[in-house]
Amino acid sequence: MITIVSGLPRSGTSLMMQMLAAGGIPVLSDGERVADADNPHGYLEWERIKLLPQQPACIAEAEDKAVKVISQLLLALPAGHRYRIIFMERPLAEVVASQAEMIRRRGTSGPKLADSVLLAALQAHLNQVNSWLKSKGEAGLPVCRVQYHNVLANAGLVCETIQDFLGQSLNLAAMASQIDPSLYRQRSCVLTCDLRE
Repeated sequence: MITIVSGLPRSGTSLMMQMLAAGGIPVLSDGERVADADNPHGYLEWERIKLLPQQPACIAEAEDKAVKVISQLLLALPAGHRYRIIFMERPLAEVVASQAEMIRRRGTSGPKLADSVLLAALQAHLNQVNSWLKSKGEAGLPVCRVQYHNVLANAGLVCETIQDFLGQSLNLAAMASQIDPSLYRQRSCVLTCDLRE
């Protein structure tokens, strides 16, 4: 079994990887992308996953582990493995604002596009990914959707939901301890405690 943590960049994927690691799930990470001001607790990424479309066999290294696979790469997951996907969701306005702040902080140049154009592009991408996931069916590709806001507002319930989804006993207290509300810096809507099924 391979546990995939996915979602758009800046949707809480690093936090979920930190939570899984604390809970007792081995994670596949090479440490190449180090912690920084945008993610002071680390990214827990595996650089080689970026080659998934060209080297699909590399996913075998994630057997019995959790690995971060951004949403753009999900469609490249090869057949022949059992996957379970934890898909992080966050309001797109917050994702765009967080990405813009990261670009500003690093002093790099981002795309010269209006927020409305970026939002439309991200929504179209998510529509494509969600259609692909739906086509696989819950039996073939089980997905647990986790709202970033819910992680902050109701950590205990989220941790229990993830434990039930993964079907193994986790250290729930350690998972919840990874959540740092002070890092929620780009807010666009009210917190909700409703977990999506």
